[in-house]
Amino acid sequence: MQLTIRNLSKTYSNGVQALKDVSLDIETGMYGLLGPNGAGKSTLMRTLATLQDADSGTATLGDIDVLKDKDALRRVLGYLPQEFGVYPRISATEMLDHLAVLKGIPGNQRKEVVSALLQRVNLWDHRKKAVSSYSGGMRQRFGIAQALLGDPKLIIVDEPTAGLDPGERNRFYNLLSEIGENVIVILSTHIVEDVKELCSNMAIINNGQVLYAGAPEVSLLALQGKVWQKSILKSEVDAYQQEYGSRLISSKLVAGKPIIHVYDENMPGEGFQASTASLEEVFFAKINGVA
Repeated sequence: MQLTIRNLSKTYSNGVQALKDVSLDIETGMYGLLGPNGAGKSTLMRTLATLQDADSGTATLGDIDVLKDKDALRRVLGYLPQEFGVYPRISATEMLDHLAVLKGIPGNQRKEVVSALLQRVNLWDHRKKAVSSYSGGMRQRFGIAQALLGDPKLIIVDEPTAGLDPGERNRFYNLLSEIGENVIVILSTHIVEDVKELCSNMAIINNGQVLYAGAPEVSLLALQGKVWQKSILKSEVDAYQQEYGSRLISSKLVAGKPIIHVYDENMPGEGFQASTASLEEVFFAKINGVA
């Protein structure tokens, strides 16, 4: 099954154009949607999840018209928003059973489905605890459990690892990777590491426009030999920023000293050395409009 998006556009009442002719082809597996905060990722996710309408364009999942046949899409959709509320003092089992009712799962199947999902996301031992008492990682795993109700064909996950500690993030990675073997999973995030670890295909979006769509390794190959690094003093950062402008695609502290990365076809100046491009450099080069 393939999700096909063509020329999707959305402008809000305040005049902000959140999506500008977005076109993507997304097949079974993990697909990363990468972009800074405010890039349009959540607008695209909410539109695909039938929570808001687009102004123009089309989106189809197999033979389902996503924008016009919302009920059909919802029957095969699993959605984990960036933040989701839970009822206080309601246990994971009770909460998931309630959501299964809303999803239309028959009563004679619900107990088995709920138990299987809680075991799959490793929450069985915590099934009687209130979801409101869960840690961030546990709550996100519960979010995946509810997204898996009804055997969905499309799962949308919006900024899932923000605020998770490294251990929780790794457990979440493993769970998403397993799910993505059989269905379309769209992972919307501003964390480059999420896409690097999980996704075989991705898109970079900024200001509502797609800047890149394809495999991460292809984008890395395109930057090889064009990224240069140099260790500088903190007092020199502003001067280098002025000199190289948008070609200075990243600056990070290593052992307390800034390391800058510059995009250039040739060595940009004295003291620079070739750097192996990372997905982070791809991201910033695309966002800065230099590659």
